[in-house]
Amino acid sequence: MTATPGLVCAGASTPAAAHASIYPSFTSYVRARGPVLLRTARSLTANPSDAEDLLQTALTKTYVAWERIEDHRALDGYVRRALINTRTSQWRKRRVDEYVCEELPEPHLPPAADPAEQQALRDAMWRAVLKLPARQRAMVVLRYYEDLSEAQTAEVLGVSVGTVKSAVSRALGKLREDPELAPAP
Repeated sequence: MTATPGLVCAGASTPAAAHASIYPSFTSYVRARGPVLLRTARSLTANPSDAEDLLQTALTKTYVAWERIEDHRALDGYVRRALINTRTSQWRKRRVDEYVCEELPEPHLPPAADPAEQQALRDAMWRAVLKLPARQRAMVVLRYYEDLSEAQTAEVLGVSVGTVKSAVSRALGKLREDPELAPAP
C-alpha cells in the first residue's frame, strides 16, 4: 500500500499528512483498516495503482469530514461510500476516444456456451454429488453450494476443520473421477 502511508505517516510530504496529528484517531483508523479498504478499492478498479489513488482520494475526503462524522463506528461504510462515489465520478468523467477506420474490428470472442450444454453439465454435476456418501455430500454442498468457509462448515457439522478438509478433498477426487463429468473429446 504505497499511497495510503503518505496520508498517515508523520513527516510525510502530503498536506494531509502534515495535519494528521490533529486527528490521531484518523491515523489509527487508517493504520488499522487501510488494508481492508485497499482491497475494496482494488475491487472497484482494474489497476492496483488506480486503487491506491482511489483510496487516497476517499481517505482525503474522510479526513476533511472527520469532525462532521458523528458515529465513528460507521467509518468503514463512510469510506466505502466515498470510494464508490469517487469511482463513479471518475467513470463519468472518463474520456472515450473514437478513431475512424475503414474496417470495423471484429472481436475474437470464444463461442458462447450452449445453455442446454451448461444445464446438462449442472445436472451431471448434481447427480455426481448425490452419489457421494452423505457426510461428504453435506460438506461439499456447504462448502461449494452454500459458499461456507471450512471453519463454518466444520461448525455446522460439529466436526474439526481438518475433517472437513480431508473429506472435501476425497469428495472432489471422486467427482474428478466420475465418468459422467469427463470433458467431451
